[in-house]
Amino acid sequence: MISGGGAAVMDLGVGLAFLAAGLVVAPRRRTPVAALMIATGGSWLAGDLGAGVALLHRGPLVHLLLSYPEGRLRRPALRVVVALAYADALAYPLARSEPVTIALALTVVAAAGTRVARTNLSGRRSCALALAAATSVMLAPAAGAVARLAGEPHNRSALWAYEAALVGCAVALAADLRWRRRSDALTGLVIDLGDLEEGGTLREKLADALRDPALTVGYWLAETGGYVDESGLPVDPADAAPGTAVTALEEDGARVGVLLHDSAVLDDPDLVRSVAAIVRLALVNARLQAQVRARVAEVEASRRRIVAAADDERDRLERELAEGAQRRLGLVAELLDDAPDGIPGQVRAARTQLREFARGVHPRTLTESGLAAALDELAREAPLPVRSAVRGRPLPPALAATVYFVVSEALANTVKHALATAARVTVTVAEGVVIVEVADDGVGGVDPARGSGLRGLADRVDVQGGTLDVDSPAGQGTRIRARLPVTP
Repeated sequence: MISGGGAAVMDLGVGLAFLAAGLVVAPRRRTPVAALMIATGGSWLAGDLGAGVALLHRGPLVHLLLSYPEGRLRRPALRVVVALAYADALAYPLARSEPVTIALALTVVAAAGTRVARTNLSGRRSCALALAAATSVMLAPAAGAVARLAGEPHNRSALWAYEAALVGCAVALAADLRWRRRSDALTGLVIDLGDLEEGGTLREKLADALRDPALTVGYWLAETGGYVDESGLPVDPADAAPGTAVTALEEDGARVGVLLHDSAVLDDPDLVRSVAAIVRLALVNARLQAQVRARVAEVEASRRRIVAAADDERDRLERELAEGAQRRLGLVAELLDDAPDGIPGQVRAARTQLREFARGVHPRTLTESGLAAALDELAREAPLPVRSAVRGRPLPPALAATVYFVVSEALANTVKHALATAARVTVTVAEGVVIVEVADDGVGGVDPARGSGLRGLADRVDVQGGTLDVDSPAGQGTRIRARLPVTP
């Protein structure tokens, strides 16, 4: 310590510099560094109480320099150096020893240099700052000790240099932590806001990254001329609570949103601008994603309308065939009952073929009697034994048609390729979903990607918002399973 009026001011300035640095850092970074800064400042001021505690600050100071910026000593060698520094600080006669002062200074600088060499690139900047601080802080008393060993008189300028270095150390470390806070906040924002689709709202991500639980995001609605939050409730910046800062968000001169945040959290104008830019980007990105989702919904709705229109047209064609061509063929068959052998049979065969074609276009039984009856008819007319079961409430016409064609195509594949002896059809409607399963005991080995029929089925199921799975291990039969949502 230095005596005299100016010296007293300088002494007070050193203590206050470390106390202020610790208090500034403490609420913003969860790190022991703030406690070490406060301990250094407090022990420095306590040094005025007596000679025995004049150098008490050396312990927490060295601890701070060798653990910055995390506040943790990660290597045993660093713990040994810090322990020696605390021992030196507590044993005043030892601390007054010139050789001990020189040895401690060189050891601390060497340890700080080793940290820089062993730290990865991302942490090297802060460790290099700690090395610079350790060099300026520790070499000043070491130089004074060397001078005293050489017999030079007490050098007041060396003490002034030491205290100036301490003030510079406190300011530099606090400023660096402030920069790191800004960098960490911006990095966290970029990462978190890029994962909005993973869960969590924009407000939640911002509040977590900036550690401001009361933060509010307002979205500009041009039609109402005001802001709303994510729940649609109005947000009025004029009603912000005391201590709340309002940051407007604009894109190309047009309002897109507003941030209401703790003024102490974003008290750096550059940080405010950076955060605002990131949030603007997130808002624009969210708007674009919403537009894409809307376009996808429009396309899906269009696909459903196309399928529904195709089903309606198939139904119309089936009715025309049944009520027109088939009826006329029936009349012709009656007129030809007395014709030579073979002619009535050919007419009846043509009528049967026409009826089967009409059923392929759209099954009349499905329209008149429902899904269960239509599937029973499919099962009866299949060239192999088929068991059919439908459980649950009736389905909407478009969905029932999809289920029917899934079963029809699956049975057609069974007949053509499976070499099966039996098949089973199960349709279950429950809890907002219909599950369709067609299984056979054939040879298996079906590749859905190679058959146009199954690909078409998959497309049709997808239009209804469902999924189609084909399980066909070689030699173990085939199971086709469709899962479709049932809308009320």
